Amino acid sequence: MDQLAGDDAAGLFERASARDFAGREAEAEPLYRAALAAGLDDDLRPQAVIQLASTLRNLGRADEAVALLTEADGMEAYEDERLAFLALALIDAGNERRAAALAVRALAAHVPHYGRALTAYADQKASS
Repeated sequence: MDQLAGDDAAGLFERASARDFAGREAEAEPLYRAALAAGLDDDLRPQAVIQLASTLRNLGRADEAVALLTEADGMEAYEDERLAFLALALIDAGNERRAAALAVRALAAHVPHYGRALTAYADQKASS
């Protein structure tokens, strides 16, 4: 039984996460949306966006996941995670080239010797 108030943003997020983890994505989606609408804090909001996008992808709605992750703002602390889930959604949406370019670009930030070259190549491939 849910102990938290129905409109508590953090509680809604936790309920969505639990359902998502249990493989009940269809039940998780509206809870993620409600949590976002209720005003999650700056740490939970990016997590909810990413998890909602992952849920949408798992529900066969990859294009919605791509749009959500592409339009997301305030995700700086979760940028690598956003890009990773965006790449997965792009693969499911049939855009493998852009997905690979985004994955390489995200990886480039962690490669000290060739990061600049990888970024340039990834940007070139993403735009072609």
